[in-house]
Amino acid sequence: MPDTGSAIELERRPGASISNQLTPPEAQVPDGGYGWVVVFACAVLTWWFVGTTYSWGIIQAALVKQGLSSASTLSFVGSSTVACISGLAIVNARVIRFWILSGFATLNIGALFFTTGAITGIGTRFVVSVTPAQYFSKRRGLANGIVYAGGGLGGAVTSFAIDGLIQALGPPWTFRIVGLMTLATGLPAAWLIKERTPIRTTGFIEWSLFRDLRFVVLFFAGALGTFPLFVPPFFLPLYSASLGLSPSAGAGLVAGFNLASALGRLGCGFASDVIGPVTVLCLALLLNGISMLAIWPVSTSLGPLILFVSVNGLANGGFFSTMPTVVHAVFGSARVSVAMGMIVTGWVGGYLMGAPIAGYLLNAYGGAESTLSAYHPAMFYAGSMAMGAAGLVSLVRLKTSTSIFAKV
Repeated sequence: MPDTGSAIELERRPGASISNQLTPPEAQVPDGGYGWVVVFACAVLTWWFVGTTYSWGIIQAALVKQGLSSASTLSFVGSSTVACISGLAIVNARVIRFWILSGFATLNIGALFFTTGAITGIGTRFVVSVTPAQYFSKRRGLANGIVYAGGGLGGAVTSFAIDGLIQALGPPWTFRIVGLMTLATGLPAAWLIKERTPIRTTGFIEWSLFRDLRFVVLFFAGALGTFPLFVPPFFLPLYSASLGLSPSAGAGLVAGFNLASALGRLGCGFASDVIGPVTVLCLALLLNGISMLAIWPVSTSLGPLILFVSVNGLANGGFFSTMPTVVHAVFGSARVSVAMGMIVTGWVGGYLMGAPIAGYLLNAYGGAESTLSAYHPAMFYAGSMAMGAAGLVSLVRLKTSTSIFAKV
């Protein structure tokens, strides 16, 4: 029986179940071959653009301590990187070199916005979201999971590396060294990424997709679900410091978060092939929200905080690895490029403002060095956004099939 988790054409009645018939191009997908090279190359790119983004909280804490600016403003710098990735959604691996220039901007917040925030953020996510799926059908979820697991592993390793570099050399040389390493490995990886078949689109936007209720709901679910994603990794170092833990402990928590994220990306990718990507995406968002509403607020010592980092990291990583598979499954190969581009562009607001809003709430209730209760509004805000996104994805799940055992 064909895999109902594979990309299926959209030409069916609204509310109908996902078709079991593969489109002709899908039937010829090799499910491997050179696709594994593409997966590896994309994983190298996510190692850096996801890993460094999720490690921003360590640099942010060092710059707050240095007195450059407040946590809310510096979180804006980190979030603007992924906002540019989302907003532009085009490949330009060469601009990674501007991370090196950030090493000359650590005394000027405006220059840091430009080098780390804007330029570094110009596009790698789109290529890793779309290209690997051209080589896989039955194992598409696993392929996407491996690609994005690279980002989680990169974040785990980079967290320790950045902390060590900051302690030994300071923020300026940390930026320069990470930028050079990204350039040395990212450019060869980008060269290995090749399309199996040219992606044909009639334009950047296909307005007819907004007539499909499932697309509209997924668009807003993604837009809402990105608001809380960077709140934990950006603020864990500051939060751990408020508990009296050392900077190295904060870096360890971020590394643990990223490692859990890698496992979540891989596990959710595999689960998407087994129980369906829409179901997995809904569960990941639900677990993300519950962990921030029920576990993080009572994590007043290292033990509960490790539990939160593990659970939230798993759920957080599941969002990234599952969403591309969901778009393929619901809208098919013929429309995946434009549909994914439109959905990713919808993440700009959440990427740009999600962590800064948490920072503003933290400042409003006492600041990073205040009591632990000052962090609670930011936690509840982030958890509520995740729960809202889970509710929207559940609507897509129910519209496709009301059976809880159906593979959707």
